[in-house]
Amino acid sequence: MKIYLSNLLLLLAVAATLFSCEEEKSTKRTREYNVMILQPTSRKLTSTYSATIRGKQDIDIRPKVQGYITDIHVKEGSIVKKGQTLFTIDQVPYQAALQTAIANVDVAQAAVDAAELTTNSKELLYKQNIISEFDLNMARTQLASQRATLAQAKANEVNARNNLSYTLVKSPADGVIGTLPFRVGTLVSPSDSTPMTSVSDNSEMYVYFSMTESQVLSLTREHGSLEAALQAMPSIELQLSDGTIYKEKGRIEAISGIIDPTTGSVTVRAKFPNYRRLLLSGGSGNIILPHKADGCIVIPQSATYEIQDKIYVYTLKSGKAVSKIVGVFNISNGREYVVESGLIAGDTIVVEGVGLLREGDNIKIKSVVDSEK
Repeated sequence: MKIYLSNLLLLLAVAATLFSCEEEKSTKRTREYNVMILQPTSRKLTSTYSATIRGKQDIDIRPKVQGYITDIHVKEGSIVKKGQTLFTIDQVPYQAALQTAIANVDVAQAAVDAAELTTNSKELLYKQNIISEFDLNMARTQLASQRATLAQAKANEVNARNNLSYTLVKSPADGVIGTLPFRVGTLVSPSDSTPMTSVSDNSEMYVYFSMTESQVLSLTREHGSLEAALQAMPSIELQLSDGTIYKEKGRIEAISGIIDPTTGSVTVRAKFPNYRRLLLSGGSGNIILPHKADGCIVIPQSATYEIQDKIYVYTLKSGKAVSKIVGVFNISNGREYVVESGLIAGDTIVVEGVGLLREGDNIKIKSVVDSEK
């Protein structure tokens, strides 16, 4: 009986082994797949950079004299012209100071006139030997002193007129008014840390973003100099904070010659027209910079799969599927990747059914897909 059971167990083990082998053969059976032989090609690529938007001029408006605000002539967001009055500061003390300065000029002028009469008279007396040379020189000195006093009085008048003019706070440029933190009755002074408002010239907008040091060096080597690189830069696009693309295209105008030691980046300035005043100073967005890649390797996204943030493809080696990690650059068309590492020209990859493939699966080529499609 024991011998019978032993033989039975042996037969079952052999059957299980045979079944397992058949199953393995079944799973390792050869299947047909479309493949692609990689060849160098060219593609238009885009790079995206976070950006901040600033007006062509963002000017803080500060008072030049101290006083209480008596009138505000604009509203937040108003469009103003250069020279337009924005605020009025209490003029009464400055008008009084001007009247005093004018009176002082008149007094000084009268003193000069009197000193001139005295000097002229003493010159005649000196010629007649009635007075000494000392008396004549004293008269001349007095005249010079009175003339200096007059000049000082006139300077004080100019200063008083300027101070009075400063009570009318005017816009230094065309633009749009920012916030108005002060109200009528507020005491303002040139020493205030908070400006009365700001004027943003937003007929054109500056958009600032950063490039890495290596990117700037690459541009310089490619074109010979930063100036030549700027001339060769294509038109760029601006993606607004809501995800839409701004209709007007811009151009890169300047690349800073200073590298930020904390970030290792270089500031780049682009300019965009703002005819409809859609762009606001202080806004944010993304710069979309197009560039052409020649001699690059391009693969379809459908030929890849992702595991833990790594991109894989299956290459064909000796009729078997071999997985490989690749570094890629995402093309904006949403269908392809530009390969940055992991594959070279001449490699063959599987372009369909990669989700069903396993490492070492046998592969039979169904057809070769054109790498340009």
